[in-house]
Amino acid sequence: MHDVKTMLASKKARPDYVYLLLHNLLKRKEATRITKGVYTFHRNMHVVGFAFEPFYYGMEDALTIRGLWEQQANPVVVTTRKARNGIRVFRDRNYVLHRIDQDHFFGYELLKHDNIWIPVSDPEKTLIDFFYFRHHLEDKALKSLLQLVDRRKLKEYLKRYDRRFAGKVLHSIGQESER
Repeated sequence: MHDVKTMLASKKARPDYVYLLLHNLLKRKEATRITKGVYTFHRNMHVVGFAFEPFYYGMEDALTIRGLWEQQANPVVVTTRKARNGIRVFRDRNYVLHRIDQDHFFGYELLKHDNIWIPVSDPEKTLIDFFYFRHHLEDKALKSLLQLVDRRKLKEYLKRYDRRFAGKVLHSIGQESER
């Protein structure tokens, strides 16, 4: 919305024209609403996260993007923005939004997926997020993920969480806590 207002202002258009323009673009299905005040011309499902910056794609979606899971997962957007958690819809497909504390917002990297660069949680952070958000991870996917996890890096990440949580994660994957 802000970008369209800026573009129209440079063309000396009336400020309220933006609403008519967006209404017509939405009606013709040339643009799609992601969330309040955020629209896109893209058809790619993985543009939804950009409406919630800062963000990264995590959990099941990260497993799918990294090729660790053969199932097609709904995008899982993890953000620090104050937004309602839960399932949302974009172009008749669901995506999941999770809010996380700023202190726990780390452990992601940019990966090229479907011709766009998106932030995706690294294997260590993906594992931690499954525990943090209390999502079940099937055994086959867990084994694939654990093969990529750097145990040293995982323990460094867990220092940012309380001892009880860190111990639970390490115990669940068969590691002794050194804290």
